[in-house]
Amino acid sequence: MAEERRNARRVLLAMPLGFCAGVERAVETVERALGEYGAPVYVRGQIVHSEQVLEDLSGRGAVFVDSEEEVPDGAVCILSAHGVAPEVRRRVTARDLRVIDATCPLVAKVHVEVRRYARAGRTVVLIGRRGHEEVEGTVGEAPEYTHVVMSEEEIDALPIAPDAPVAYAMQTTLAVDDAARLVARLRERFSDLIGPGKDDICYASQNRQAAVKAIARECDLVLVAGARNSSNSNRLVDVARAQGTAAHLVPDAPELDSAWLERARVVGVGAGASAPQRLVDAILRRLAELGYEDVEERELMRETVTFRAPRWPS
Repeated sequence: MAEERRNARRVLLAMPLGFCAGVERAVETVERALGEYGAPVYVRGQIVHSEQVLEDLSGRGAVFVDSEEEVPDGAVCILSAHGVAPEVRRRVTARDLRVIDATCPLVAKVHVEVRRYARAGRTVVLIGRRGHEEVEGTVGEAPEYTHVVMSEEEIDALPIAPDAPVAYAMQTTLAVDDAARLVARLRERFSDLIGPGKDDICYASQNRQAAVKAIARECDLVLVAGARNSSNSNRLVDVARAQGTAAHLVPDAPELDSAWLERARVVGVGAGASAPQRLVDAILRRLAELGYEDVEERELMRETVTFRAPRWPS
């Protein structure tokens, strides 16, 4: 019997997975606004990076816009979990809008750090990916003081003197190992360097990376539920591959390519912090159809973090 189980096709489910406290807070904010004010409510940017969540909320009356200028006067305007630059916040508050700020508190913490470093006269090195909404919002706190890097080569090329006062901050959804490597290079490069007392990478990203890392070497393949533009989901793919295991992002169950499963006896499944449970369930159903009916949950730790709802318009 033990031999049969070892040879059977099965799934290892890396837990925790799915929504983090910041994503739950953001989604609940849109749902509450729809309930209290009725449709439409306007959301600047994608409230979270999940095609399924956006489709669901759009169907209920949420309108996602790229700019606050697209929001009509008098309407409800929700700022996404990724945060915005102070200039955006000034523009929305200057208008006749009911503004609700759903910025994740952990992202807001990084904004505070960058402001503090800049006020102290330090050049800020932000470890993050250019073009990501969170990074754009964070840079906006002190654009004239901030440099964005995502490689050791970019750190080496920074136009900053080795003895200049420097501080670093991080995008909250980075891969833990990558961030540690880049901080180590910053310490080698600058003699007067300070950073946050605790890494900026959010607890949920760290937990999901640890959970995927824990199962990856037992697996022939790892599948990660998450949107293509979800930074934390893409980092889970990177973490699995760093363990020498093939890995793929699965934005929707029909996109799971059966060819990936060739010669795969054990398949790991993880999910980003913005991936809804229904996406995970759909992937598991698809795997069951392909012969992977045996699912073993591997819970590395249990999450109990919650955040207060954002301030509501009076």
